[in-house]
Amino acid sequence: MEKRAVKCGIMSYPLFKDRTIRIAKGEYEPKADEPKIWFESLNAAAQILNEDNMRLLKIIEESRPESITALANMTGRKKGNLSRTLNKMQGYGILTLEKQNRGKKPVVRYSRFMIDYGTDSLDLS
Repeated sequence: MEKRAVKCGIMSYPLFKDRTIRIAKGEYEPKADEPKIWFESLNAAAQILNEDNMRLLKIIEESRPESITALANMTGRKKGNLSRTLNKMQGYGILTLEKQNRGKKPVVRYSRFMIDYGTDSLDLS
């Protein structure tokens, strides 16, 4: 299976908020090569893109579980903890949780991450 890659950026919350408002007002249009996923800090990126979560994405990609319960059984993780992790990853757009009958099916959108980070990511005001 081909690994879908995504460019990630690091931007402080005040800068991200300003950027989002400018986009909503039509004052700024994001360029095609700009990051699609934004993290507030390198620490925030590391918490989401840690080794355990990368293993989890790999299991989802390879096993294609039909539900969070099935994934919990595969991984040995508690369903509540796993659900919180998946919801957080869905919030960043890394995966989706598709509604199925009475549950949700995790589907990986991205499994390769390129971090774009530099001094322009910092709010030094």
